[in-house]
Amino acid sequence: MLITFFAKQAPKIAPLFLTVFLVGCGGARPAPPVSSNNCITNPSSCMYEGSYELNEREFAEQEARRLNRESANRLRRQSIWWW
Repeated sequence: MLITFFAKQAPKIAPLFLTVFLVGCGGARPAPPVSSNNCITNPSSCMYEGSYELNEREFAEQEARRLNRESANRLRRQSIWWW
């Protein structure tokens, strides 16, 4: 009996549920946070101007080499699919 009730009411209720779903999921998205120190548009603002601590320079250079290798490998892997 309950099933027949819902079967009869479904065509009337379905548009309401669809509307509520679309309104709830299609709302305005929040704007991404704006950084006051954007390194992409102004890279020099992200550069450290002080002196290095003991062994910090070697570490920074090694880390930069590692990150560059990872980035190059990622680009190589991605470029295989584009050829």
